[in-house]
Amino acid sequence: MPDPASAAVRAAQMHAAPTHHAAAAHYIPENLPTRIQHFIDGEFVDSVSGKTFDVLDPVSNRSYATAAAGQAEDIDLAVAAATRAFTDGPWPRMLPRARAQVLNRIAEAIEAQDARLAELETFDTGLPITQALGQAHRAAENFRFFADLIVAQADDTYSVPGRQINYVNRKPVGVAGLITPWNTPFMLESWKLAPALASGCTVVLKPAEFTPLSASLWAEIFAAAGLPAGVFNLVNGIGEEAGDALVKHPRVPLISFTGETTTGQLIYRNCAANLKGMSMELGGKSPAVVFADADLDAAIDSTLFGVFSLNGERCTAGSRILVERSIYEDFCARFAARAQQIVVGDPHDPKTEVGALVHPEHFAKVMSYVELGKSEGRLLAGGGRPAGLPEGNYVAPTVFADVAPTARIFQEEIFGPVVTITPFDTDAEALELANGVKYGLAAYLWTSDLTRAHTFAHAVEAGMVWLNSHNVRDLRTPFGGVKASGLGHEGGYRSIDFYTDQQAVHISLGVVHTPRFGAR
Repeated sequence: MPDPASAAVRAAQMHAAPTHHAAAAHYIPENLPTRIQHFIDGEFVDSVSGKTFDVLDPVSNRSYATAAAGQAEDIDLAVAAATRAFTDGPWPRMLPRARAQVLNRIAEAIEAQDARLAELETFDTGLPITQALGQAHRAAENFRFFADLIVAQADDTYSVPGRQINYVNRKPVGVAGLITPWNTPFMLESWKLAPALASGCTVVLKPAEFTPLSASLWAEIFAAAGLPAGVFNLVNGIGEEAGDALVKHPRVPLISFTGETTTGQLIYRNCAANLKGMSMELGGKSPAVVFADADLDAAIDSTLFGVFSLNGERCTAGSRILVERSIYEDFCARFAARAQQIVVGDPHDPKTEVGALVHPEHFAKVMSYVELGKSEGRLLAGGGRPAGLPEGNYVAPTVFADVAPTARIFQEEIFGPVVTITPFDTDAEALELANGVKYGLAAYLWTSDLTRAHTFAHAVEAGMVWLNSHNVRDLRTPFGGVKASGLGHEGGYRSIDFYTDQQAVHISLGVVHTPRFGAR
């Protein structure tokens, strides 16, 4: 085990206030549906088999609704509707400006009901209400962004003077299968829906079974915005049933998936038989590297937010903090003291900073890592259920220091409000620690040395790097990871590239001199 705790850190452990909590409550939104259906070819429908599954809210862990449990036959109906809308309907043949007008109306509709969207998302996921509201605004911005992008889309033309003109004809691929996760579901659904629809594709969406509530709102939003029937289809269900059928369906040429790495590996194998296009954003165990010359106050603010916002249920969370040894003890003490002050409680309370984890199964997983961490590191904050919250999926923000790179809590994605802190002595050691996991989604660097910043950023094995910042997105840039964190990139024109085929067309301008095989 690395160096023992200093007096400063021990003082932080002994005297920091316990984790604050907002008043426990069980807020239930008005007009909450008790039945969640599929949406196929412009109609809400039950499963052909009549099968359903229970949907729980994470504060009480009681069932508040039943959702239609899609099977292969329901996926068949959805794909058939999407195929008709693609081959016979107007959507793929509309001018980009006309499609953009629909996307802008969708954005307006999201903004007009942002409070309701946030309320339902918070109830369904346990995300703090203020953060859920921010995700609703991001969903609207995703549609506005791709509305602008599709109008501005330009493709290449190459001229060979006097001989040939060559140009790119871009065409939507067809029916896109979209499989989305349960963390910030509405926003992440928009992230896929907006570029797919902007490109002229039709879609079948399979949302996560833990959080189907907000996905059902898309149907009414799209219909009111003028999206033709069959362009958007929604099938709820279990991943091993509805998701598996969508991935394997021979008339779905594209699969975009965001989720856990082992599920992504299974999808990869199942897409191979039909050579489907794949875009997969998978797990992460992202490092936040803090050098001694960093702005320490800003680094502490950012690393706290980066791992504990969204309840820690975010793929880009900076869940491994690597700190230069000369500032290590000071950083640990200050970070732990702040973590102890984080407000945990009722997700609908605006004061709440960390709410309830999404589902009892996930709560049990995160708590198992918390218990494991007590034997793999030095517990500085949290370590269990917060006081005063005996029910619901609440985990106190948990901080482990002195965590070795071989520890499971260092290596494995926990996906909750749990962070490890590890010291380093040199830039080379920091880079080895940062790259020493199977994941490679994001990295965060804190330093005032410009040369070090760029050199380290280029060497770190991550699809995205933020310098002196937490995760602040520019929608024009690629989003995706390397190693076990994903396949392909989305964002900006890379999303348009995924949902379209680029056909090269060659036009001769003069006499083509062709060898005359067989001429005598």
